[in-house]
Amino acid sequence: MDEFTCAGGVLCCSRCVTKHLNLSFHLDFDRHIIRGKVELTVEALEDRFSALTLDTKDLKIISALANGQPARFSLGPKHSFKGTPLDITLPFEISRGQHVIVEVTYETSTSASALQWLTPEQTAGKKQPYLFSQCQAHHCRSMVPCQDSPSVKHTYYAQVSVPKDLVAVMSAMRDGQEDDPQDSNRTIYRFRQPVLFLPSVYCITIVITCSREIGPRSRVWSEKEFVDKAAFEFSETETMLKTAEDLVGPYVWGQYDILVLPPSFPYGGMENPCLTFATPTLLAGDKSLSDVIAHEISHSWTGNLVTNKTWEHFWLNEGHTVYLERMIGRCMKSEQFRQFDAIGGWKDLQDSVNTFGANNPLTNLVPSLQDVDPDDAFSSVPYEKGFALLYHLEELMGGPEVFMGFVKSYIQMFAYSSVTTEEWKNYLFTYFKDKVNILKKVDWNAWMFTPGMPPSSCTVMKPPSFAPLQAKDQDLSSFKKSDVKVLSSQQLTEFLSLLLHEDPLPLSHVKKMQEVYDLNAYMNSEIRFRWLRLCVRSRWEEAVPTALKMATEQGRMKFTRPLFREVYNFEKYRDEAVRVFLASQAAMHPVTSGLVAKDLKVGASNTTSL
Repeated sequence: MDEFTCAGGVLCCSRCVTKHLNLSFHLDFDRHIIRGKVELTVEALEDRFSALTLDTKDLKIISALANGQPARFSLGPKHSFKGTPLDITLPFEISRGQHVIVEVTYETSTSASALQWLTPEQTAGKKQPYLFSQCQAHHCRSMVPCQDSPSVKHTYYAQVSVPKDLVAVMSAMRDGQEDDPQDSNRTIYRFRQPVLFLPSVYCITIVITCSREIGPRSRVWSEKEFVDKAAFEFSETETMLKTAEDLVGPYVWGQYDILVLPPSFPYGGMENPCLTFATPTLLAGDKSLSDVIAHEISHSWTGNLVTNKTWEHFWLNEGHTVYLERMIGRCMKSEQFRQFDAIGGWKDLQDSVNTFGANNPLTNLVPSLQDVDPDDAFSSVPYEKGFALLYHLEELMGGPEVFMGFVKSYIQMFAYSSVTTEEWKNYLFTYFKDKVNILKKVDWNAWMFTPGMPPSSCTVMKPPSFAPLQAKDQDLSSFKKSDVKVLSSQQLTEFLSLLLHEDPLPLSHVKKMQEVYDLNAYMNSEIRFRWLRLCVRSRWEEAVPTALKMATEQGRMKFTRPLFREVYNFEKYRDEAVRVFLASQAAMHPVTSGLVAKDLKVGASNTTSL
């Protein structure tokens, strides 16, 4: 277990490994806690094994057993983000290769960073509460005592007790339900996950929900107010699954369902096995809908099947997933579509580098994360710098068909395991053994361990020519509404992205764009987000309330954090940005709230008083 991920079990990972979890959850919506019991099947990796350390964060530990016998336990010192190590001493010793079942009974905290408890008022239906978990990268330990590291992959079985009028779904195959024998007003839902997977994509969602079948192995789940629209929007799921299987081999997880979460969900999507989480912003006609679902489908191979061994190697998950996502787009649409999508990704990478600073080591493809909270390190760098490296290698090795052969072979080689960048690189050289001389010319140090944008030798995709891209300094009175109407949503998004990479437009230009193009009328989240950033950056005061409204009416960090930052950088409205954040903070996901607080330099004295 890497030191970054583990609260106290750095040595423990070399001494033992979790093979299976058996989970029992009792969801208490009144107290906003989970009363839990977990049975960990642990294999000893050394002789005379008699003690282990598990990761926890803000858990109340009630008891510990080893093969049914009482076991001594203690909690170590608390770390700011790693949590608290749980040390368990077995009442006996076992030998290398033997297994022990360690049972821990516990309760979560009301402040568990993996969990967001929503009141009925925060849901679409306004009648029932809602709970969802978000464990990446290191938050599973606030929900389950475990070896919370991507290097430890295991199976699990779970039973979840919830009030009768709620429904539970998890990152696993459904395995039936029954009345709770302890409480006739509750239902127990059962789940099984027979495929090895990692704790960070371990999820649970409790909701009053409906579902619709969208394919032979897929359903979409959401609150009933959105279910029909969601079923329509995600109707291409099976086609994407089949396309991915053609590229990289069989889908091994059985079911592929999609759950549309409430607006506070902090990401566009999350690749939980069997149950992809999706933001409701995708239901607003986003051009990114197909990108997000293709991305999460791709994670079924790159991320869930083959996993980065530590979070320093996160690019192995995300760079390969972006590459496969865009190959799915290439197969379903065209090479031009893939190229255009990559142009937008390059701009996202530039944004992240500019935000962190070009010399910030967190913009390395393989950063050092010693004593760094992974939430603070999260950006588009592992996604888009990783993709840029793979695209560069694709061109060097002979094109997309040739390089996809390597990607498929890499997945087959390392399936069900976790890998490092060095292992990936060694396999790359082995696979392309006839082109080693070319690979040796790649500046690997510049790609992997140098901050900022990729090496200048990297081929940058060029944007296509269409009028608005060259129009920033022209007289906008010569433009007509039809100029933008002929653009696809993806092209319009790219046009606005390019403007964001230039100096701020004069306020007169922005107002003229609104007059001619009526960009305020666009509900597409990707377009609206970029347009509002342009307006605030140009110091259009009328746009500030709208920008803050978008920042708070949904919690997708891709939108929320930059919008808050834009208003905060408008000095006249800096205090207003902080005021709106503090007023909205309680409704935000804990990860979103914590990162926006840092963006706005809101200290602990402000946040703890809420």
